[in-house]
Amino acid sequence: MTLTMDMPGQAVNTMTQAFRDAYRGAVERIEQEREKIVGVILTSGKPTFFAGGDLKGLLAAEDAAALFARAEATKAPMRRLEKLGKPVVAAINGGALGGGFELGLACHARFAINDGGLQLGLPETTLGLIPGAGGIVRLVRMLGLEAAMPLVLDGAVFGAERALELKLLSGLAQDKEELLAKARSWILDNPEAGQPWDRKGFRIPGSTPNAAAPLAWLRTAPTLLMKKHRLRYPALEAAMSAAVEGAAVDFDTACRIESRYLAKVAVGGVAKNMIGTFFFQMNDIKARKGRPEGVPDASFGRIGVLGAGLMGRGIAQVAAQRGISVVLKDVSREQAEKAKSQIESGLQKQVEKGRLSVDRMSAALALIKPTENPSDLTGSELIIEAVFEDRDLKRSVTQEAEPYLADGGIFASNTSTLPITGLAQASAKPASYIGLHFFSPVDRMPLVEIIKGAMTSAETLARAYDFVRQINKTPIVVNDSRGFFTSRVFGTFTREAGAMLAEGVDPAAIEHAAIWAGMPVGPLAVMDETSLALAWSVRLQTIADLQAGGKPAPAHPHWAVVDRMVNVLKRPGRGGGGGFYEYPTGGKKRIWPGLRDHFPPSSAQIPIEELSDRFLFVQAIEAVRCLEEKIIESSRDANIGAVLGIGYPRWTGGPLQYIDMIGARAFALRASELATKYGDRFLAPRMLVQMADGDRRFCA
Repeated sequence: MTLTMDMPGQAVNTMTQAFRDAYRGAVERIEQEREKIVGVILTSGKPTFFAGGDLKGLLAAEDAAALFARAEATKAPMRRLEKLGKPVVAAINGGALGGGFELGLACHARFAINDGGLQLGLPETTLGLIPGAGGIVRLVRMLGLEAAMPLVLDGAVFGAERALELKLLSGLAQDKEELLAKARSWILDNPEAGQPWDRKGFRIPGSTPNAAAPLAWLRTAPTLLMKKHRLRYPALEAAMSAAVEGAAVDFDTACRIESRYLAKVAVGGVAKNMIGTFFFQMNDIKARKGRPEGVPDASFGRIGVLGAGLMGRGIAQVAAQRGISVVLKDVSREQAEKAKSQIESGLQKQVEKGRLSVDRMSAALALIKPTENPSDLTGSELIIEAVFEDRDLKRSVTQEAEPYLADGGIFASNTSTLPITGLAQASAKPASYIGLHFFSPVDRMPLVEIIKGAMTSAETLARAYDFVRQINKTPIVVNDSRGFFTSRVFGTFTREAGAMLAEGVDPAAIEHAAIWAGMPVGPLAVMDETSLALAWSVRLQTIADLQAGGKPAPAHPHWAVVDRMVNVLKRPGRGGGGGFYEYPTGGKKRIWPGLRDHFPPSSAQIPIEELSDRFLFVQAIEAVRCLEEKIIESSRDANIGAVLGIGYPRWTGGPLQYIDMIGARAFALRASELATKYGDRFLAPRMLVQMADGDRRFCA
């Protein structure tokens, strides 16, 4: 018997109530006809096998007891089919993620089409959830605790060949016809099929009579997990607990344990933050919600990049790896050739790690043409300048290169701070001028901030958006201002660290509090890497620009710290020999011992929780200001931009999602407390006050 999943009115199969009802009914019929069938093939009538759980339902869920009951009801027919006494085979014709992969794990064998785009796995933890349809329980019994947990905790997604290596598949097929043939053949060859854990004497791989896994792993794994994630991700702790506790009991009890942990995390704020941002809001971006409507799609075959430094060569690399021809121009051929050699070295490392084939590396390198001659840019559909943050230099390279654009071509600046409207004054076609702010390292950072100048046309914005998607990056769209969105928000993070240091907070506590909050790197370390000298230079330029417009530069205690570090102590950052940290040759970096002499820690230290609050709140408040000032136009782009671009903690779902989790009213009250203690920078913006008064949310 072939059981085909093909839910009407849906592009993909998902674990909706309608599916659960239909699946239960199908299993009941199969049980009734058990003596008439040889076996069961479970497959899909859609291009994908099964897309996963009903995230809309989970996002709305508030009742843990109801969720537990639903999880148990979902598992029941899967378990009944598993214990049918007849062979059951999953014929996986497309992607099977989350609940879809769990459906397959509940079968006695699994075959998949060997398609490079087919994805399998249990990615629930990336959305703040845990597998709840038996995935943890079965994976542990198939692979053992030690081997299964990385797949669950990391939310690993892998292809068919990797799944075969892991012995999670029984075989591969080239097409649907062969897939079904192999499934039928397996059924005929295994008439008495059953799950190994339902046989007497079964032992979990890697277990002993006294322990479910090696004792060394059981002692260290939970500690390492807590150290890495700082208890910010309840789903990771729940997955570990469900796996370890479930390994110590029988299969059905283990499934109930899994259901309880799923119900617990699914009604929590972190899961709702992560589902809202990384599924629904990210899907809006993938659906091009930020792209102007009515503009024909664009595809780029040839671009130019001006400046072969860190950012320029990174942009050239990612474009070439997506099949785009790149002219990489610098002031000398030698500099441009050196940049290409550095790109080759980086790609070679990927080849050595098995992440890239030699052929694909060679193909990408063949598309990069280093040059010092601007005429080589002729016919470029897009030119991106990635030179130093100097207006005169940017004006010069723009005017030199722009004449070589193809008809209808666009020009972009990779500036991270300078207003696009001002830079566009150097352009003969300001309507075709836009900002494309990449993040370092370009090959790893997924975000690109697209900045509209005052004269940027809708056509230019749409073409820039298409380019960002073509190179497989995530675009957010912002309006022009000094620092745009990401640099403005991130600046509050680093400045808060400077203020803390000036107040007498121990530098180690500052770094620890940021990591504890969930930021990837401490702010003092970040400032060293990005250069204190550069920050001071930008500060002076900002003062001059604002004074020219008759405006004063905003005061902040941070700048006195930077001034002293750069101009008095001569510690401009890592590139200048050291800053807040020192960098011994061959040794690990450490906080500069003299830092505590020049900024003595107070005898009364602020609790780490309050320091962490300051880091999270000051960035969230700035994000609200940007929304209020229409620098950014959607909560979606604010959340995605902050997380992917500047490392705002994933568990929050982004700064505006974080406010929603706390509640606008409670957030505004806490912000007022921080403002009383630490300054007006924590005062709630008018928009936040209005949201609090109406008890409204930023994210739908």
